Amino acid sequence: VQLVESGGGLVLPGYSLRLACAASGTTNNGYTMAWFRQAPGNEREFVAAIRWSGGAESYASSVKGRFAISRDKASKTVFLQMNTLKPEDTAAYYCAAGYGVIVSNTYNARAYQHWGQGTQVTVSS
Repeated sequence: VQLVESGGGLVLPGYSLRLACAASGTTNNGYTMAWFRQAPGNEREFVAAIRWSGGAESYASSVKGRFAISRDKASKTVFLQMNTLKPEDTAAYYCAAGYGVIVSNTYNARAYQHWGQGTQVTVSS
């Protein structure tokens, strides 16, 4: 599975961005797709995840209610809609795909075998 992110940029606080992750190669219902982020000096942290089969979305508490993850099977693309962005959302955002990820490991970056190159999101006035 190859993953390519797009959609990052510089936005004002309170504005929105939508990230996209285009997947190529074999993807099937055994995969969980996720977004992680990493700010300078910080560890990579979980943002959101969704089962490729659909549903079962999960979110970090820091983004719940502001971010929404979705996927389009036809285009093999995973989206992250980010609303009401805050300066603390500034980070490099990474798309990840994991095969056979159990629910309790959804938040663990080491459970994911495939990663994109990342896209930078900067929230600043």
